[in-house]
Amino acid sequence: MAQFRIYANSNEGTKAEFPYLLEVQSELLSDIATRMVIPIVTFSNPKYRAMTKLTPAIEIKGRKYLAITPLMAGVPRSALGNEIADLSRTQGDIIAAVDLLITGI
Repeated sequence: MAQFRIYANSNEGTKAEFPYLLEVQSELLSDIATRMVIPIVTFSNPKYRAMTKLTPAIEIKGRKYLAITPLMAGVPRSALGNEIADLSRTQGDIIAAVDLLITGI
């Protein structure tokens, strides 16, 4: 498991709404049993809206999604299914969204 990777959500209770989870936790903390993740929703999900900096749009397998940073949470490692994609190239946008959530800037 690695930072800025997208994983399938293996939690039966949440995977319909949040099919993917974006791991944002530092790899230096890989020994702890939980991972900090940002839930991912389909871009057209009416419950969530695109907010350029706070909920960045991402592409997975040719489809558009939103990273819902305000719902960031710690989850057990077991909630992370198969690795789907590597978003390291967009780490600046992801960190900016977390910074906005935490600091407001």
